[in-house]
Amino acid sequence: MTVGKSNSLISGGRQAAADAGGRDAAAGPGAPASSRATVWIVSAGVFVVNLDLFIVNVAVPALGDAYDGSSLASLSWVLNAYAIVFAALLVVAGRLADRYGHRRGFLFGLGLFTVASALCALAPGVGWLVAARALQAVGAAALMPTSLALLLVNTAPERRPRAIRGWAAIGGIAAGLGPVIGGVLVEADWRWVFLVNVPVGALGLIAGVRLLPDARPHREGPFPDLAGAALLTLAIGALALGVVEADAWGWSSAGVVGSLASAVLLTGAFWFRSARHPAPVVEPLLLRTPSYVAATLAALLFTVAFAAMLLTSVLWCRQVWGYTAIRTGLAIAPGPLLVPLLAVSCGPVVRRLGAGGTAAVGCLLFGAGLAWWAVALDTAPHYAAGFLPGMMITGVGVGLALPTLVGAASAALPPTRFATGSAVTTMARQTGSVLGVALMITLLGAPRTPELALEAFRRGWWAAAVTAVLAAVTALALHRRAADGRT
Repeated sequence: MTVGKSNSLISGGRQAAADAGGRDAAAGPGAPASSRATVWIVSAGVFVVNLDLFIVNVAVPALGDAYDGSSLASLSWVLNAYAIVFAALLVVAGRLADRYGHRRGFLFGLGLFTVASALCALAPGVGWLVAARALQAVGAAALMPTSLALLLVNTAPERRPRAIRGWAAIGGIAAGLGPVIGGVLVEADWRWVFLVNVPVGALGLIAGVRLLPDARPHREGPFPDLAGAALLTLAIGALALGVVEADAWGWSSAGVVGSLASAVLLTGAFWFRSARHPAPVVEPLLLRTPSYVAATLAALLFTVAFAAMLLTSVLWCRQVWGYTAIRTGLAIAPGPLLVPLLAVSCGPVVRRLGAGGTAAVGCLLFGAGLAWWAVALDTAPHYAAGFLPGMMITGVGVGLALPTLVGAASAALPPTRFATGSAVTTMARQTGSVLGVALMITLLGAPRTPELALEAFRRGWWAAAVTAVLAAVTALALHRRAADGRT
C-alpha cells in the first residue's frame, strides 16, 4: 500500500523534468535506448525501497525469535528508526541532489541502501539492526526524490504521462507482492529479508554507473538546513520513545514525561529555525495554504491508522493464530493488491464526490475494516469470515483515500513549490507511520493469555478506527473549501 508515497513525489518529478528536460539530450527522440535503461534502473531502485516496508513488517515476529528476549517495544525501533530518518531527510536529500546532480544522488542512495541492507542481515543484535535500518533510510531518502526526476528528464515529453503512471505503479506492485515475498523469505531465514536487496542494488549500481545520463546540477541557492533536519529527527524520535515506553515506564514516569517534553521543545526549536533559514526543511509558506494543510494533516492521521493496521495484522496472524510467515503474507496480500487497481481507476469517483469527499469515504471505509476486526475476530482462526473481509475493506479504503489525499496536497501547491511540498507531505506520512507503530506498541503491551491478547488487539483496532474517522473529518475540509470556491 505504498502507492501514496510514490504519488507524493510525482509533482516534484514533473517540475524537475520541466526544469531539466530542455538540457538533456536523452529526453529527445534520438535516445530511446538510454530512456529504456533509465526506466529499468530507476524501477529496480524504487521497487526494493517500496518492498522493504512490507517484508520487514512481516519479519518482526521472526526478529523477536532470533533476538531472544527482545521486547516488542525494542523491535518497534526496527520500523521506527527507518521511518524517522526517512521523514527528516527526504526534503534535505532532494535539495542536495538538485545542487550536486540527480544521477549522483540516485547512485549514492542506492549504494547506501544496498550496503545498509547487508549490514542489517549481519546485525548481531537489535541495536545494530536499528542502526543499520537508519542507514537504509538515509539511502532511501536520497533515492526516492531523484528517481522520478531522472526518469522524466530522460523521457520524451509526449511519453511522460505514461512514465509517471508506470513509476507510480511500482509502489502498488511492491505492496501486493511484499507480504508474500516477505513470508517466503522469513520462512527460509529472516536475514534474507534484507539480503534480497543486495543483488538487485548491486546490479542497479553497475548499470547506473554505465548507463544513467546526467544533467547539469543547479548549484546556486542556499545550502539545505541540515541542523533543522537533525532537530526534526530528534523531535520525532523523542515523541516515539515516550509513547513506545509509556506502558513499561508509566505515563507519569520521568522518562516518558521527559521524552514528551523534549519532543515539544525540539519541535519548537525546529519551527523557529525553519522560519529563519533560507532553505528550511518545511517552508512556512506551505502552511499558509489551507487546502494543502488539510490534505497533509489528513494524510498524516490516515497513515497513523494504516501503520497500526499493518503491524497488528502481522502480529495477529503470527502470534495469536499461529500462522507461518508464508501463510501470514498470503493472508495480508488481498488488501494491498486492491490498492493499485483502485488508485488508477477512482478518477470518476473523485470527479463526482470531489477530492475531500472521496478521501473521506476512503478513510471511513478503512476505519470500518478495523472495526470489523474488533467485532468479528476471535482467538479461534476464522480467516474467510473474520479476517479477509476486514482486509478487503481496508484495502478499498487505502485505494480511495491515500492517493486522493496526496494528489489533493500537490494540487493545492503553486508550481514553484511542487517538489518541496510533495516531499513534506511524504515526510508527514512517515511521521504518521512512526506514531501509528508507537501507539500500537503501547496499546498492545505484553498480554500473557490469548484472552488478554484479544482484548489488547481490539483496543488497538478501535483506536486506529477512531484515528481514521478523524482523518475523514479533516479530509472533509477539502470538500468544504472546494464548495466555497464554486460559490
